[in-house]
Amino acid sequence: MDKLIHSFSYGLFFWMVIVLVVIIFLLGKYAWKPIVDALDEREKGIASALEAAEKAKLEMARLTNENEQLLKEARAERDVILKEAKELKDKIVAEAKTQAQAEGAKMIAQAKEEINEQKNKALAEVKSQVSSLSLDIARKVLNKEFEDQGKQEALVADLLNDVKLN
Repeated sequence: MDKLIHSFSYGLFFWMVIVLVVIIFLLGKYAWKPIVDALDEREKGIASALEAAEKAKLEMARLTNENEQLLKEARAERDVILKEAKELKDKIVAEAKTQAQAEGAKMIAQAKEEINEQKNKALAEVKSQVSSLSLDIARKVLNKEFEDQGKQEALVADLLNDVKLN
């Protein structure tokens, strides 16, 4: 066996070279072209995927900026709406206070007027009662006075003197 390993055969070498050339030719014709085409296709696919990823990254950055801008606008709009709502609330509260004060003043004026009316009615009633009582008292006094004929004549004379003086 040692001889086989150390001995060189030109015939075997020739056939091995021919088989190698045939294998290289067959591989070149049928295998390498599809393998190289598949590798080129794979490379193009990877390049397009990288390009698509870069486009997606740029689109995401654009969308992020756009979203941030929309968020800023929404916040600004929210602040404006809140400010308007606060102003409207303050206006409504002020109007309500003014209206309540006006209604209160009106009610107070009506109450004062009603009190004055009641007071006037009470005074009129008191005057009426006082005059009625005065007349009753005067009637009673006069009845007592006129019972005596001399007192009647003296009163008439007194009244006549008063009339002459005026």
